[in-house]
Parts: sequence; structure tokens; C-alpha cells
Amino acid sequence: MGKLALWGAAGAVGRSIAEALRARGQPYRVVGRSLGGLKATFGGDPLAEAVTWNPEDAASVRAAARGVDTLVYLVGVPYPEFHLHPVLMRRTLDAAIAEGVERLVLIGTVYPYGRPRTATVDETHPREPHTFKGRMRKEQEDLVLAEHAAGRIQGTILRLPDFYGPGVDKSFLHAAFQAAVSGGTANLVGPLDTPHEFVFIPDVGPVVLSLAEAPGAYGRFWNLAGAGAITQRALVERIFAEGGRPPRFRVASKLMLRLLGLRDPFLRELVEMHYLLTQPVLLDDSALRGLLGPLPKTSYEEGVRRTLEAMRAEARVPGAA
Repeated sequence: MGKLALWGAAGAVGRSIAEALRARGQPYRVVGRSLGGLKATFGGDPLAEAVTWNPEDAASVRAAARGVDTLVYLVGVPYPEFHLHPVLMRRTLDAAIAEGVERLVLIGTVYPYGRPRTATVDETHPREPHTFKGRMRKEQEDLVLAEHAAGRIQGTILRLPDFYGPGVDKSFLHAAFQAAVSGGTANLVGPLDTPHEFVFIPDVGPVVLSLAEAPGAYGRFWNLAGAGAITQRALVERIFAEGGRPPRFRVASKLMLRLLGLRDPFLRELVEMHYLLTQPVLLDDSALRGLLGPLPKTSYEEGVRRTLEAMRAEARVPGAA
């Protein structure tokens, strides 16, 4: 795999991959816009080399990719700015190809599938996104696959469902974890009784590294499913029970999101993706298991316990966020 760079490293998936690299004792590069942010997250790890990039400056993008063999692309954008996904991918691909990067792994989402046509969705399911965000993610994927087909870089895509776990604050479940630790009422987005799936974030890092190393991984996309189908209600009730508190939550409907979105740009943009709570995309990762063998799948019971333990530990540290 050679020198590996985590491009947009500071998010939850980047931290999970970094943890898997530390477990191997493997040096790696973390790339982000803020050196201070990178050092705050990875400064305690002597294996991590922090490098900044400015997407508006082609020379900066090339410098961040220089000397890299495998680039894991994790760049996120705010919900109201999803048009940037293919733009930033194009700039990254151009720089990576110019610098001789051999492989690129894109961490993707279920958005390009659009509404599910089957109870579970494997990689043969059509990519027919009906949302703007899905179309932007599909364009991003198509750029990677086109450059692979042209022989300029080896590219592959790993699709993830929603995730949760220690350090994950952008999750449907985060408010429930907060309320279970600190008290109060959790604000949730419903409906709560539709089957859904979540992947435990520490399980992701080892899978990404194994995929990046697999010779047969490139030129296509792969699904990574969660630990099984479960409803938000069942999982939220488990979170509160493990936290030793009675469940206290309020649920926002799609109509409520529209109303709240009049003042909150994020909630306004969330309305478009609400179909995922009524027509969930439940992933089939048989193909990935066929490539890599058994995959780590932390049970929801264990994942909830470990997440609450991490949040309690963080709360005991003075000055912790």
C-alpha cells in the first residue's frame, strides 16, 4: 500500500482509519485545511504527518499529494454546498494523477442508489439518484471510475450507511447518546419505527485498509453494511437503558423539518434526504465479504456500551468538548 494519505482526515471515518494504522505501526499522512485542527486531532501520534491543502490552489493540492501511493478520500462539505463534491474530487484527481499517486479509495454513501427497489441493496442495484445530493455523489463516483477506466489511477469506492460511535457527533443517534449521559430530552428525526442500519465507526478503519490493499478491489464500488437492521426506536431505548435513564425524546416529522428549515439551512437541506427514514437503503455486503473474508461487525449492544463509556470518559476530562 506504500505511503497512505487520509484526505480530509479530521472526521470520524478518518480517525477510525488512523486508529487502524496506529495499530499496525504504519506511518501515514493526514491532509486538511487547518494545521491547527490536524494537530489537535493527530498531534499526539508520532506516526502522523500533518499537511494542509487549499482546494482553490492547484499547487497546494499537488503538494499535499506528493509522495503518496494510496489516497483515501474523506472530504466532507456542508449540506447546503453539495455541489462542491464533484468539484473537489476533480481537483484532487488531477493533482493525484500528476503526482503519480497509484490508488484512490473514495469513502461514499448510499445516496447514489436513490430509492431502493429491493429489500436489501447490493452493488448491482441501479444508481438512479432522485435527489440533488445523490446526483452530486454519483458525479463524484463517476469521476473516480472514469479515471480508473482510462488507466490514469486505480480507483475504488466504499459505500457506508449511517454510522455512530465514539467521537461521532453527526449522527441521528448523537442526541440520544448526549441525553443518556447528561440528561435532558433528545431531539430525533422520525419516523422511528422503520428498519434502519448503522455501522459502528471503529469497525470501518480496518475494512478500509484491507480494501485498499486488495488487488481485486479497484475499478468498482463496494457496500459495507451495518450490524443488521434495527429501528431507531429500539436503538434509542437501548441507549437510554444503558445510560441508566428513562427514555426522553421528541420526534420531528418531515413537516416539522420544513418549518424548522425556514431558519436552519441544515434542516432545510435534510428534508430532501428524509426518504431514507421511510424507504431505507439496507446494504448487502456479500461481495465485500467475498473479497475480504469476514468483516468486523460490532453488535449494537456492544457499540452502545462502548460509545457511552467514551462519552463519560470525555465528560470527566476538564475542558473536553
